[in-house]
Amino acid sequence: MDMTVFETDRLVVRQWTESDADVARVYDMLSRWEVARWLGAQPRVIESADEALGAIQRWRGRASADGLHGIWAVDVRDTGQTAGSVLVVPLPGVDQQPTKNIEVGWHLHPDSWGHGYATEAARAAIERVFAAGLGEIYAVIREGNTPSVAVATRLGMEPIGKRRDWYGGIELDTYRLVAPQS
Repeated sequence: MDMTVFETDRLVVRQWTESDADVARVYDMLSRWEVARWLGAQPRVIESADEALGAIQRWRGRASADGLHGIWAVDVRDTGQTAGSVLVVPLPGVDQQPTKNIEVGWHLHPDSWGHGYATEAARAAIERVFAAGLGEIYAVIREGNTPSVAVATRLGMEPIGKRRDWYGGIELDTYRLVAPQS
């Protein structure tokens, strides 16, 4: 079964699997404070392969039936290495309608930082949801996460201030991109 969700020139974005390789990569990525510190309502590193498997199972559970929403693995086409994740999911909180308050996000392993993978994967994910008729998309970023702010800026997202109504009241810097008018 083809697990590919979409592709770019350099990347293959696919479903995470419960394979040993995916579990090991997620564990290696999320057991690092430099990654985990920016994620979740209460950031913490994961401490076992079982927790990594649980993360993959939760991510797979966020996939929408139409394939438009999900948390997906980002593989580098030339090497086959998994760089990290890109996501398009409804933001938790205020409005749970599947066509409103949609987030684009990314988290990559440190060995994949600085290559433009987050921007490339997120740009393609945004293009997919805009092509499906979504009018705007958000990114929410913890204060101090300068690299993610740079990705949001490269994507053309505009800062719209701090918000607390998503992710359990955590204050997050919020960015928005409005779909181009055709």
